[in-house]
Amino acid sequence: MTVGPLDVPGLAPLPSRARALLESLGAPPRLAAHLRAVHDVAVTLTGWVGPRADFDRAAVLFGAATHDIGKIRHPSELSGPGSAHEQAGYELLLSQGVEERSARFARTHGSWSAEDVTLEDLLVSLADKVWKAKRVPDLEQRVTEQLAAVGGEPVWQVFMALDDMLDRIAAGADARLAFQASYPTCG
Repeated sequence: MTVGPLDVPGLAPLPSRARALLESLGAPPRLAAHLRAVHDVAVTLTGWVGPRADFDRAAVLFGAATHDIGKIRHPSELSGPGSAHEQAGYELLLSQGVEERSARFARTHGSWSAEDVTLEDLLVSLADKVWKAKRVPDLEQRVTEQLAAVGGEPVWQVFMALDDMLDRIAAGADARLAFQASYPTCG
């Protein structure tokens, strides 16, 4: 029996509801692998943020595990650019009975610069970037400012700690990219 991306040991298991959605909707293996890798990074990231801020960790983990689910409806975006999957994913999740507060990550993960984004939105966006070692200074600055504001730590101190954490996460990008690439985009 072949082990699919949802069953590979060594990565944090997806939330059961997210896994069930991916299975029932027939998510392509490459998408499942990507969501598993981003979710695994979100587990690490939220573990680090945990003592610094009061936030909805479960929401971030569900959001990381489903943020690109709209690529089921826009499979060309599995291997190419595009943002049509964002609204499509949001609508798909809503149609599956997922409440708006959890479905929103499919829509917000690419628009982290909007005024009304929450810390949870920013953390999903950050996990979706750093899983492949992409560093986005403006996004990291927004996370830093929010964490400093809620945690009472100086901005420079939060920045240094976040930078160190993101460097550690980014160091595993090659293995995560290889994991994702080992699965087909259809299937």
